[in-house]
Amino acid sequence: MASDGIGSLGSEHSHITVPVADPGAWATAMNNLGIVPMGLAGQQLVSDSICIQGFDPNLGIITPINPMMAGISLVQPHPVAAELPVIKEIIHCKSCTLFPQNPNLPPPSTRERPPGCKTVFVGGLPENATEEIIKEVFDQCGEIVAIRKSKKNFCHIRFSEEFMVDKALYLSGYRMRIGSSTDKKDSGRIHVDFAQARDDLYEWECKQRLLAREERHRRKIQEDWLRPPSPPPIMHFSEHEAALLAEKLKDDNKFSEASAVLFTWIDRGEVNRRTANHFYSMIQSANSHVRRLMNEKAQHEEEMELAKEHFKNSLLAILTQFEQITAVFTAATRQKAWDHFSKAQRKNIDIWRKQCEELRNAQSEEIMGIRREEEMEMSDEDSEENPCKNMRMEDTELSAQTCALREENDSLRWQLDAYRNEVELLKKEQGKTYRTEEDHTQEQQLHFLQQTMQNMQQQLLRLQEELKGKELELEQAKDEQCYLETEVLSLREKLLNAMESVDLTNHKSEGHEKGVNGTAAFYHHREKNNDMVIWGPLRSEKEALLLGIISTFLHVHPFGANIEYLWSYIQRLDTKISAGELERLMVRLPNMFQQEFSGVGATLEKRWKFCGFKTLKSV
Repeated sequence: MASDGIGSLGSEHSHITVPVADPGAWATAMNNLGIVPMGLAGQQLVSDSICIQGFDPNLGIITPINPMMAGISLVQPHPVAAELPVIKEIIHCKSCTLFPQNPNLPPPSTRERPPGCKTVFVGGLPENATEEIIKEVFDQCGEIVAIRKSKKNFCHIRFSEEFMVDKALYLSGYRMRIGSSTDKKDSGRIHVDFAQARDDLYEWECKQRLLAREERHRRKIQEDWLRPPSPPPIMHFSEHEAALLAEKLKDDNKFSEASAVLFTWIDRGEVNRRTANHFYSMIQSANSHVRRLMNEKAQHEEEMELAKEHFKNSLLAILTQFEQITAVFTAATRQKAWDHFSKAQRKNIDIWRKQCEELRNAQSEEIMGIRREEEMEMSDEDSEENPCKNMRMEDTELSAQTCALREENDSLRWQLDAYRNEVELLKKEQGKTYRTEEDHTQEQQLHFLQQTMQNMQQQLLRLQEELKGKELELEQAKDEQCYLETEVLSLREKLLNAMESVDLTNHKSEGHEKGVNGTAAFYHHREKNNDMVIWGPLRSEKEALLLGIISTFLHVHPFGANIEYLWSYIQRLDTKISAGELERLMVRLPNMFQQEFSGVGATLEKRWKFCGFKTLKSV
């Protein structure tokens, strides 16, 4: 590959002669494009470093690489800025030539890359381009698996690996010219883009599933490795296993394992009357280890006391040496020796003296703390001791014998308790077998009495609930009665207020007015004597005249009229008459005049209507 003048491409514009079939056409194409031809036939189409930025397969390092540099596979190039555009070269093939696009134009656009893409779409091919020419151009990008060419100047190319697609995308934007022909059908600007293919997607999904299976397998292996081992299973109880376990309980090294098995058996409920003696002996063996543990504790306490004493003596020796060093510094700081040292020496001596004093104070505080703890322990021991006892038993053998006797005494006491429990159980069983029939009948009677008591209690509870319901109903009735009494009183007051102007001398009975639900009714109570209210004929000629006038007026008003409206009309004829007299006259004649209420609440209005014709028809 001849590329000696590539470095001076921008400054000198040196032309390189290229052996081609038609030098004139070649020069014309170069002059039209304004690009110096820089490639030769048979060269590598696209280097791997262009597709994978900064990767040199021969050097094995990640570096920014200039694809135009000579000897790209042999020498490490100089660093190039990442934003510097890649300058493409003219590519020569046996059957065609590829001319790059103008570097000032924007790079060709591409769609989003599908997962596992190995297929590219190539458009803008010359009309006369054949499958052999296409394979010749793209075969240098990598191994081609299949080419599907269409009649409309495009095709799909599937490679064997994914990185080959990046090499093919490098050719996007090139203008392809078949041979040296200038015919329109022999040239075209190719466009390379990612393509979606079912085969690529299927292979990618298979690969992902394989990776997922490997990941799950790896995680399972890691979890199994990190999972703590399960405890060994506990064997079931048997006399043989109990004998082996009793031997293990006597061994100090196997006591922990044997005690766990014993606890499991007891917790499972293996203890019964038949196996109680075996378990008792094993529990007794476990109890015998208490003495061994107490001896070990005493031994460790003695070792700890010895270590404390050794530590205390060492601290005292260290503190003595600190005191000696402090005395040396004190002597050095006296006037007769201090004046002979230089300023730097004095400074160092002063620093060393302060450090030594701080360390000495810390050591003395620690020793004082140890002494205070010892004094507190001594005081606690003195307070715990019996005041009448001033001497301690120093003979350890005697104390061990007393402990052994105490343990034997405890074991004998436990055996006695076990025998007592067995005797009581036997007595209870014998008492159950010799129970008489009288006890049985007494139990039946007691059971019957308990059932009757329960039934009586249930009946009593039911009666109490019914009584509560009746009391609630009685309270509701009382509330309703109070409410009705208040309504009657209010209606009575209204009636008395309305009838204040009535002349009581002409009537011996009182009329009580009671309105319920917007209607009115008059209840006239008769006295017990023989005096009756006389509704009979008219008493005077004036009443007859008023009766005729009222009848005529109300007949003209079929929907009725109130007493004020009627009184205002009759007052024009007789100013002495009152509304009360008119109302009393119409009340005396219920067969001719009828009173009605209209409206609700504040709009309630009392009207009088003429009903003489209706009563005449009914009679």
